[in-house]
Amino acid sequence: MNDFAAIDFETANNCPTSVCSVGVVVVRGAAVADRFYSLIRPDPDYYDRFCQRVHGLGPDDTAGAPPFPEVWRQVAPLVEGLPLVAHNKQFDERCLKAVFRCYRMDYPDYRFLCTLRQSRRVWPGERHSLDAVAARCGFDLKNHHHALADAEACAAIALQIL
Repeated sequence: MNDFAAIDFETANNCPTSVCSVGVVVVRGAAVADRFYSLIRPDPDYYDRFCQRVHGLGPDDTAGAPPFPEVWRQVAPLVEGLPLVAHNKQFDERCLKAVFRCYRMDYPDYRFLCTLRQSRRVWPGERHSLDAVAARCGFDLKNHHHALADAEACAAIALQIL
């Protein structure tokens, strides 16, 4: 697969509408063509300790951030016509659909592909966490759980195994 957009969301709490950051890496012709990152004011706007420990974001980081619809207006043209790729698509697709519903936006029925599912087919019996699969593909994932870094790792994986 040569054309796609790798996407990653981080959430403020266990509610799928609480996206607090997004990273997108657009790949065209098997090369990275664009990158996008933004903080997002989550809805509901509270952070649980577990999520804060995972990604390091908190209320002070997103207090002045735009809400999801403003961020998505920048993302939509970047991903238009492309399949979306995520490592554990169930999480990212669920978040995306949830925030579209939350803000009463029309969901364009994005096609999602999953590097986690594919890594399980390619390397049965191995670890399938994003950092482990990225390393197996020769990508050094620094800053794991930063949405853009995770999207970059996902793109590198997708270029090798999808």
